[in-house]
Amino acid sequence: MYKYLDKINSPEDLKKLNYSELKEVCQELRDYIINVVSKNGGHLASNLGVVELTVALHRVFDSPKDKIIWDVGHQCYAHKIITGRRDSFTTIRKLGGISGFPKTSESPHDIFETGHSSTSISAALGMAKARDLKGEDYSVVAVIGDGSLGGGLALEALNNAAHLNTNIILILNDNEMSISKNVGGLSAYLGRLRTEKLYFKFKRDLEFILNKTPLVGKKIYNIASKCRDKFKYLIVKGIIFEELGFKYFGPIDGHDIKTMERIISNAKEYKKHPVLIHVITKKGKGYRIAEENPEKFHGISSFDINTGETLNDANNKSYSEIFGNKMIELADKDSRVIAVTAAMPDGTGLKQFAKKHKNRFFDVGIAEQHAVTFSAGLAKGGFKPFFAVYSTFLQRAYDQILHDVCLQNIPVIFAIDRAGLVGQDGETHQGIYDISYLRSLPNITIMSPKSGKELEDMMEFALKINGPVAIRYPKGEAPSFDFKDTPIEYGKGEVLFDGNDGIIIAEGTMISNAVNLCKLLRNNNINMMLVNMRFIKPLDENLLIKLA
Repeated sequence: MYKYLDKINSPEDLKKLNYSELKEVCQELRDYIINVVSKNGGHLASNLGVVELTVALHRVFDSPKDKIIWDVGHQCYAHKIITGRRDSFTTIRKLGGISGFPKTSESPHDIFETGHSSTSISAALGMAKARDLKGEDYSVVAVIGDGSLGGGLALEALNNAAHLNTNIILILNDNEMSISKNVGGLSAYLGRLRTEKLYFKFKRDLEFILNKTPLVGKKIYNIASKCRDKFKYLIVKGIIFEELGFKYFGPIDGHDIKTMERIISNAKEYKKHPVLIHVITKKGKGYRIAEENPEKFHGISSFDINTGETLNDANNKSYSEIFGNKMIELADKDSRVIAVTAAMPDGTGLKQFAKKHKNRFFDVGIAEQHAVTFSAGLAKGGFKPFFAVYSTFLQRAYDQILHDVCLQNIPVIFAIDRAGLVGQDGETHQGIYDISYLRSLPNITIMSPKSGKELEDMMEFALKINGPVAIRYPKGEAPSFDFKDTPIEYGKGEVLFDGNDGIIIAEGTMISNAVNLCKLLRNNNINMMLVNMRFIKPLDENLLIKLA
C-alpha cells in the first residue's frame, strides 16, 4: 500500500534511508494518519505537525535505550507507527486497540505515560538523574509544546533543571497553539523569538568564523563571549532559557529533517548541561483543511477527508454548547457573570461568549491551579465567575479548590465538562473521580443535570447560592424529556415516575438510561418509581428516608 512506510518496522529502518526517501516517508505517514483518524477520530492537526520532528528524533536517538517522553502524548501517532505499531495503528482509540496516548504496557518505546500537560520535563529530569546516579549512558528527551511549556509544573522543572548539572534535551515544539490560541507572557516571548532571529544568526556566524581563524580567533571569541550578554539584550529582550541555564538552539524549521538532525546530534554532546532546541512546526501540516482550521482538527470525530466535515448524526445540542449559550444569556442579564477557562474555550463551549463578552472572558492558559484561585479572587471582588473545565483537568487544582475556595466558602461556580466516562481518550481523561474528591470538601454544593434544560436551570440556581458550586455534566448530546419541569429546590430531588414495584434512584446522565428501563419494564406490567436526585451534595436525605 505504501512504498516506503510498509518497510518501516522499527526506528532502525529509518536510518537506512536518504533524505529524498525520508521526504516520501513523511508524506506516507501523513496520508496514513489522515486515513485512520478520518475513520476512528483522534488528534489530527498536532500529529500532522510533528511528522518530520518524530522522524529526526528516531534517526538520531536509539529508542528505547534513549528515552523519549511526549508531553500530553496526543502527538505520538507517527512515533507509534515507526516503533512497530504500523499495522495495529488502524485500531487506535478503539475497544481492544492501541491507545491514542503513550502506553508503557503497549511498547518499550513508550517510556512514560502522559495525557495531561506539562509533565514531561519533570519526568525527564528524574530519569536523567537516575541515569547519572547509576553511571549509565543514554539520552533523555522531552518533547513539549509551547502551550504546555506555560504550565506551572513545566516552569517548576525548568527552574530546577539548571541546578541538577545533568543533560536532558528539551524539544520545544512551537506551533503557536495548545488546543486553542496560546495566551500569556511566555507565549508572547516565544512570538518574539520566532521573529527576532538576528541575534542567533550573528551568534552562529561569529562562532563559525572565529573558530576557523588560526591563533587569534579563539582569543577574539573569548572576548566576544564576555560581551555576548550585553549584545543579546540589545537584540532580544531576555534570553530566558539561557538565563535558566539551558543551552539554547533555535528557532529552527521543524519540517527540515537534515537541520534538526544536525542540531539534535550536537545537543547530545552537552553532558553536564540541559539543552533546549526550539523548533517551529505547523499544525495540520500537509492537509490544507486542517492547516486552515487547526482548532477544529485538534481532536475530531470521524470526518470526510475531502471536505473535512464530521460524520455524526447528532440531533440534539451538546451539553457544552448549551452551557456556552446559557452563559451568554446570563452575562447579558447580569454584569457580574464572568467566564474563566484554562486553554479550553472551544471544548467548553465558550468561544462565542469570548467574542460577545471579551472583557468578562479570561483564558488563563494551561494553568488550572491559577484558574481556581483567580476565580476566587474575582468572586471576592463581587463577581460571579464560572470556571469551565474538563473533569480530568480539574483534579490538578484540588488543593486550590479546598484551600482557596471551599474553606473560605467563596462563591465560585465550577462548570465540570466531560464528567463521567469519556471513552476513546482513555484512562488519563476519564472524569470519574470528581464526585469522590469534591464531596469530601466543606461548603461545596454539587449538582448534576439530567438534560440540557436542567443544566440551564442549575446554572441560574447556582448564581443564588452564596458558596462554591459544582455542576457536572458529560460529553456529548444532552437528552430532552417530556417531563413537566419542576423548580429546583436546594438539596431536593424529584420523582419522575411513580410506581409500587421498586425504586430506581439516579442522577445526571444515568437518568436517560433509567427512563428507558422504566418504560421497558412498564411494557411488562412492572411499575418502578424513578427518582432524580439532582444534588450529589447535599443528598436529599429526607427523600431517601421516606423511600426506605
